[in-house]
Amino acid sequence: MPRRRRVRPASALESLSPLWILSQIILLQAAFYIVAAVLFLFTTLVLGSAFSLDLVFSWVPVQADNAVGWTLALVWICNSLTNVISITLLVIRTKFVLDFALTVHFIHLIITSLYSHSLPSSWLWWAVQLGSSLITISLASWLCQKRELRPLNWGGGGRGRSRTVGNREAGQGHEMVPLKGGEEVP
Repeated sequence: MPRRRRVRPASALESLSPLWILSQIILLQAAFYIVAAVLFLFTTLVLGSAFSLDLVFSWVPVQADNAVGWTLALVWICNSLTNVISITLLVIRTKFVLDFALTVHFIHLIITSLYSHSLPSSWLWWAVQLGSSLITISLASWLCQKRELRPLNWGGGGRGRSRTVGNREAGQGHEMVPLKGGEEVP
C-alpha cells in the first residue's frame, strides 16, 4: 500500500508562496517610493525649490544642521503613515507585518547606500528610519489585528442582523447569545 502524504490546507500554501511574498515586497517597495516621490514633489513645489531624485534615494539631504533636512525628515515620517496603509491592504496578516516593514526599510537602506555610494552617516537619517519603522510596525500591526478580530456576520443582510450569534444588542458581554423563540440559525 502506498504511503499517504499529508495534505496542507490551501490557504497555508498560498500565504507562504515565495512568488507571492516576492510580489508583495515589490508592490510595497514600489508604493513606498512612489508615495515618497509624490510627497517630496509636493514639498518642493510648496517650498519653491527644485525636485531631484536625491531627495528620495539619497541620505545626504537629511541633515540636522538645516531646516531643509528637518523638513525632509518630516516628509519621511509622513511617508511611513502611508506605508502603514499599504502594508494593511497588501499583507493583511498581523504576524507578517514586522517582516514586511523591516524588509521595506532594509531594502531602502541598501538602495540609499548604493545610490549615495556610502553608508548613511547622518544621525537624523538613522533616527528617521528607526522612527518610521516603529510607526509602520505598530500602526500596521494594530490595523491588521483590528481587521482580523472583526466579528463574523453569521446572518444575511437587513432583518437577519438581529439573529446573529455575536449579538451586542442583548447587552451581554460574551459572544454566544441564545436565540429567541426557538429560531434556527440560517
